[in-house]
Amino acid sequence: MPIVLGAIADDFTGATDLANTLVGEGMRVVQIIGVPGPEASYGDADAVVVALKSRTAPVEDAIAESLAALKWLRSEGAEQILFKYCSTFDSTPKGNIGPVADALRQAMSCELTLICPAFPKNGRTIYNGVLFVGELPLAESSMKDHPLTPMRDSNLMRLMEAQSSGKVGLIPAPIVQQGVEAIRVSMEALIAGGHSYAVIDALDDAELRTIGQAAADHKLITGGSGIALGLPDNFRVRGQMTLRQDINFSATNGRALILAGSCSAATRAQLAQAKAMWPHAKVDIDRVAAGEDMVTELAEWAKAQPSGSPVIIYGSADPEEVAGIQKRYGVAASGQMMEDTLSALALRLAEAGFHRLVVAGGETSGAVVSALNIKTLEIGPEIAPGVPWTQALDRPLTLALKSGNFGQPSFFEDALKVLP
Repeated sequence: MPIVLGAIADDFTGATDLANTLVGEGMRVVQIIGVPGPEASYGDADAVVVALKSRTAPVEDAIAESLAALKWLRSEGAEQILFKYCSTFDSTPKGNIGPVADALRQAMSCELTLICPAFPKNGRTIYNGVLFVGELPLAESSMKDHPLTPMRDSNLMRLMEAQSSGKVGLIPAPIVQQGVEAIRVSMEALIAGGHSYAVIDALDDAELRTIGQAAADHKLITGGSGIALGLPDNFRVRGQMTLRQDINFSATNGRALILAGSCSAATRAQLAQAKAMWPHAKVDIDRVAAGEDMVTELAEWAKAQPSGSPVIIYGSADPEEVAGIQKRYGVAASGQMMEDTLSALALRLAEAGFHRLVVAGGETSGAVVSALNIKTLEIGPEIAPGVPWTQALDRPLTLALKSGNFGQPSFFEDALKVLP
């Protein structure tokens, strides 16, 4: 049976976030890591989420991988495509959200494409085209200091127009609150006005479901995982979805390892709480840059810790420390050293019996999953909004891939309590 919904996610944590949302709405979902090859299998899934590591990749690479994923998804029958990016619109004035969206829209000959990164359960809402994180506009939140994608504007129309080739309009909250037909009329008016993109306000899950219904016939939608809330019902109404079956999720036995590369305020708060309970060690980028073998040192340290205790290895740092590291080694090089170190540790320690991994940070998660050569993930129980446990189908590993900004301070402790 062909899939009905295909998704392209620009990082691995975002992919699991989206897959978690779709599973919660009754879909059978498989997450595939990287552009699927001829051997890719998804069983009887209703939806396939292709997880790419394209958020901060060179623009040309991000476009090429996204188009390759699109080609595969359409070849497998996907009628609708969702380009999933972070609910804080993580990007730079050069991309990659705009250029990838342009390429997908042109490949699919779409007249109008929605832009909706709202995720109300995690405090991401859109009003009058402005993206809020909690009560703060995006550019006043901690995202203004993100080491790779600092967000210095909160207006989604301006952000998108700066990095895309299309004219961007707005469907404001009063229109959304009038319902499906009002949204569709507004879409038609924007098309008539020569707009290629429509930022659409969303303040709660009910509005996201209304938006999803209004976009039932759209070939391409872009946004965060929240926009997916209203999509499964469209296929259910058409009789294109199979009956839901609960996932038989069985966590892998083994030691627990927390790897944190995210420097977000949320992850730093989570680390502070977890470090008070469990053994922890920090990656020293200066020593890595000097050629010291921190992977072996930290791996041996981790294996020597009490077997009944989770172990934490982290590179997370406050904005001032990050700025200093980036000044010494450059943004790209310092980030790559951290990813390489944490992913090598994941591989080394997985082979030593650490089979329950919690990974914080989108870039870190991508590096870890790639190093472990994981190709397919089954979605398991939710830890927090946007973060499920997953089970690798390629090797005995249970993983939680957490966006840096997600979760309460007790997240790491909560995650391990969820597993049997």
